[in-house]
Amino acid sequence: MLLLRLLAPLLALLFAAHLRAEPVVTTLTDSDGLAAIVRTPAATTPAAVEFPRRVYIANDDHTDYMWSADADTYDQVFVDLLDFHLKLADETADNPPPFRARFNTDGNFWLWNYERKKSPAEFSRLIERIRDGTIGSPLNTLVSCYGGQPAEAVLRGMYYAGRLERRHDLRFRLANATENQSLPLGLASLFAGAGADYTWRGVCSCATQIKELKNREREIYWYAGPDGSRLLMKWYSVQKNSIGTYTEAFNPAVSIRQLETDPGFLARHSDPVSKKTYAILGIFGYGGDDLARRTGVEPPPALPAVPGLQAVPSSPYCDHFHEIAQDLTTPERQVIVSNELDFFQDFEATYGATLDTRTVTHGNEWDLYSASMSETSARVKRSVEKLRSAELLATLVSLKYPRFMTNHVGARDQAFTDLGLYWEHDWTADGPVTRGQRAAWQDKLAASIDYYVQSIFSEGIVRLGGMISRPEKANRFFVLNPLGWPRSEAADLRYTGPADIHVVDLVTGRDVPHQLVHLDGARHLRILAPDVPSAGYKVFEIRSGPGSAPTDLAAVADADAQTMENASVRLVLERDGALRGFVSKRHDNAELAATIGDLKLNDLAAGSDAGDALRIENAGPVSVTLRARSDAGLPHDTTVTLYRDSDRIDIRNEITANFGDVRHWAFGFNLTAPAVRTEEVGAINLNKLQSDGGVYATKQARYDHITVNHFADLSSGDDRLGVTISNPDLAFARLGTSTITTLDTTTPQLNFLAGGQVDGRWLGIHDQNGASYFLQRFALRAHGAYDQVAAMRFALEHQNPLVAAPVITKSAGVYP
Repeated sequence: MLLLRLLAPLLALLFAAHLRAEPVVTTLTDSDGLAAIVRTPAATTPAAVEFPRRVYIANDDHTDYMWSADADTYDQVFVDLLDFHLKLADETADNPPPFRARFNTDGNFWLWNYERKKSPAEFSRLIERIRDGTIGSPLNTLVSCYGGQPAEAVLRGMYYAGRLERRHDLRFRLANATENQSLPLGLASLFAGAGADYTWRGVCSCATQIKELKNREREIYWYAGPDGSRLLMKWYSVQKNSIGTYTEAFNPAVSIRQLETDPGFLARHSDPVSKKTYAILGIFGYGGDDLARRTGVEPPPALPAVPGLQAVPSSPYCDHFHEIAQDLTTPERQVIVSNELDFFQDFEATYGATLDTRTVTHGNEWDLYSASMSETSARVKRSVEKLRSAELLATLVSLKYPRFMTNHVGARDQAFTDLGLYWEHDWTADGPVTRGQRAAWQDKLAASIDYYVQSIFSEGIVRLGGMISRPEKANRFFVLNPLGWPRSEAADLRYTGPADIHVVDLVTGRDVPHQLVHLDGARHLRILAPDVPSAGYKVFEIRSGPGSAPTDLAAVADADAQTMENASVRLVLERDGALRGFVSKRHDNAELAATIGDLKLNDLAAGSDAGDALRIENAGPVSVTLRARSDAGLPHDTTVTLYRDSDRIDIRNEITANFGDVRHWAFGFNLTAPAVRTEEVGAINLNKLQSDGGVYATKQARYDHITVNHFADLSSGDDRLGVTISNPDLAFARLGTSTITTLDTTTPQLNFLAGGQVDGRWLGIHDQNGASYFLQRFALRAHGAYDQVAAMRFALEHQNPLVAAPVITKSAGVYP
C-alpha cells in the first residue's frame, strides 16, 4: 500500500519543537481508499504552566456485543485490547501525567473475561492499573437499554464490579448508558445507590425518532433521581464531527476544534449563574462500531457487508492519544489523556456547586425492542422476581447449613452477569450478526438466569422442608412469605392425597378454608393462609375428616350470565375474556370499567367479543375462577379469579399463537382527569410532562410507550377513586392515544404492549423468534385516594405468591 509513502512528506513536522501554533490535522487517502488521521504538533508545554482551558480526551472503546461480532469473538477482543493498552501504559509510564496512555472500557464484562482467560498474576496487573487510574471501567456490565429492566436486574448486573471492589479495595465511580437515545429517570437512583458518582451519554443519533438531539438545554448537569440521589452527567448535544455521540474522540483534534468554536455549544456549555463558558471539556469515545479499534497501528480492512447484514467498519488510522495530547497542548489549552474520572472530578470541583439539576425521564426507544421477544423477556422478568423467594429459602437454609451456596456460586455469578447482558443495547439486531444468532443468545441468557433461580429455589425448598420439626406420621407443610410484612392470602401445595380432609393452622389451632384445584394439569391443595410472618414461614397440618372452616364459595359465578362477584367486587365478562363491568362494592358501587376506542378492560381486539361459552373452574371456599377462550385478536385463554375476603382480581392471559405485528392489552377505566403513575426502573413516575407537573422531559424524549415495571395506577383527578394494576410479565404500555411525539394525559386507558417491534421489521427480532405461547398476567385492585406504598405492596404480593411445600423431617428439626 502507498499509505506510508503518502505520509513521508509530513514526518519532519511530527517532531517540530517550540512551536505554539495550532496543530494541523490532515486526512490523507491512499490509492486503496484507506484514510489516516495525522497531525502536525505544537510543542510540549511544561507541566508548571497554568492553562486557561483543560480538555480531557478519553480513549473509550464501545462494545457492540452480538452486533459487530459474536460472543466468542468479543470475549477475546476484550482480552487483546486490554493487553494492548496495558503494554502502552508501561511504555508511557515515565511521561508527564497528562501524556500517559490510558484506556476506558464500557463495562465490567471486560474485566470478567480477562479474569477468566488470564493468569491470577496478569489479572492482578490489570487491577493495579485500574487502581492507579490507567484503566477506567464502569459499574455496569456492558452498555444496555435500561427502560425495560426491573430495578433488581439493574443492580444484579453490577454485582461483579461490587465483588471486585470488596476483593481488591477499589471503587468504580462511573456507570454509563450510551448510544440509545432515551434514558429512564429511575436509573439515576440505582447508579448512585450502587456507588457511581458520574455518568456520560453519547447517543447514536440513528434509528431514532427522538427529535432535538442537536440542541439540548444543558450539556452537563446533575442527573438526579426522585429520592434526591444524583450523578454528574455529561451529555453533549449532537454536532458534526461526532460530538454528542459515543465516538466523540473519533478524531480528537477535529473534535476539540469543533467544541472550541461552535457558538451554540459554547452558549449552552456555560455556568447558569455567571453565564461564563466552562473552561473544562470532555471528549469521550473512540472505538465506535469498529471491532477492536487501536491507536498507532494500521487499521485492518473492513469486513464487507453481505445481503441482509451490515459491514463491520474499519476507521482511519489515528495516533496514540498521549501523542495527540502532547501535540495539541498550547499555552491556552492543556490536553489530558483521560480515564474519564479525572474529567468529572475536575469539573465537579470547579463548577459543581452551580450546576442545574434535572429529574426527568426521556422515555423509551431501543428499550422497546426487547418486546420483539416478548415471552423470553417475560421469563427473565419472572426469574428476577422469583429471586425473592429463592434467596429467602437459601438464607434460611444457610443459617443452619452454611455450605448450601457452595455448589451454586458459579451459577449465581453467571446469572447476575447475564442479567447485565440481557438488555444489551443492540436489540436493534440490524448488524453483521444475524437476527437468528442474536435471538439464540437472548434465549441462552434467559435459560442461564432461570437455571440459577430454579436451582436454589428447588434445593432450598426441599432442605427447608427437612429442617422443620414434624412429629412422626403428621402430614405437615409450610407456607413461606418472601416479603417484608405479614400476609393473609391463598397458597397452593401440590397434593395427591384424599379429598376428605381439613387443614389446621398450628399457630392458632384453627381450621383454615381449603379446596382442591387443578393447576397446569396437576392437583393442588389451596388454602387461605392467615398471618404468615414477614420473611418467614408458618406450618399447617393436614388431618383427615371434615373440619370447622367455612365451606361456602368464595365468590358467586354465573357462566351463562357472564358474571362473578364476591364481597368486594362485581364483574361482567365477555366471552373473549375482556371485562365489560368492574364494580367496586367498597367504593359506593362505583363502575370502574370503561369502553374506550371500542376496547374494554383486558381487551386484545377492538370490536370483537366472540369466544367459547365461559366455564367455571376451581370453585371453592378460597377462590372461584371463570375461564374464557377466544380467537378474537389472537387465539388466547383468559382466566379471572376472585378470592375470599379479598378485593384483588387476578387475570391470567395465555396467547397460544405466534404473531409478527404489534399487539396490546387495553385497560380502560371510568375515571375523570386521570393521574397515571407507573414504576419505571425503581422510580414512581407521574406520567405528565415536566411543564405540567410530571416527570417527562418536554423535549429530547419519546412518549409512545411508558415503562411499567411492577405496577401502574390510574386515579381520578380529585384523587377519590382509582385502580392499581399489577404487571408481572410485560414492560411497556401506551398511555391513551400517545404517539412518539405526544403524551396523552387525558384518556384513562393503558395499552400494555403484549409484543411486537414498534419501529418496523428492519429493527429487532422478527415474528417473536417463532414463539407461540405467551403468559401475560395482571391483577386489579380498586382504591380510594392514591397510596404509593399500598400500590407497590399490592403488586409485590401478586407477583410474589406465598410458597407452600411439604415438611419432610421425621423428627425434631432445627426449625420449629
